[in-house]
Amino acid sequence: MMSTKWRDEQHPSFINFVSSFLSSNSFRLIFTPISPDCIFNCGGVSVAFIFVTNWDCANVKPIFTRVQKLKAQFANLYVVVSVPTKEQNDSFVRSYFEYGMEIGRPTFVPVLDLEMGFEKIVNIALSRGACKRQDVVSKLKAERKRSVEEMEAFLRVVTSIPGIDNHDANALNQAIGSIEAIAKASKESILEHTDLSAEKAEIIARFFRDPKLYMSPKIN
Repeated sequence: MMSTKWRDEQHPSFINFVSSFLSSNSFRLIFTPISPDCIFNCGGVSVAFIFVTNWDCANVKPIFTRVQKLKAQFANLYVVVSVPTKEQNDSFVRSYFEYGMEIGRPTFVPVLDLEMGFEKIVNIALSRGACKRQDVVSKLKAERKRSVEEMEAFLRVVTSIPGIDNHDANALNQAIGSIEAIAKASKESILEHTDLSAEKAEIIARFFRDPKLYMSPKIN
């Protein structure tokens, strides 16, 4: 999404460049009245940008006032500033410290020209989206690993019951659930919800209630 106000302040040729560049990177350009100059949604994360295309050395206060306001509203805010001349760059550096900006809160990105600035914006948005996707993948892998480890532990405990094999343990897991639930299950409940024999159901029901059984090592 791109601010209609920001669009109207730019030269039409630059807006054409923006539109073409977004299209080539599989983004759809939507103009709407938003507070930042543009917002990208990538990989489930929203990244907001202020894009200063005309640094006025004599009037920098409104820029930093706006930054202070928007950084409180957007967790992921970047400020891209076009400073093509030495005078503008020096003014930017001086003003950055004069207005008490904290490094990285938000991140400022000075660039030499407008096209470079917008390319930086798109690259930042894509990289943040990639990081978010990597976080999701990492969490899924961790969940999968934990699930496998929990199942392995479940099988070790349940197959320690005399006469119970992996098939029986999987049947109990699917029909009854956790080891705690199995420990509380009656013989009748086990028979009703699984295909285990009456003998095995009896052994399981007794196992968790009789210390002589669950404290004795299993003999294969």
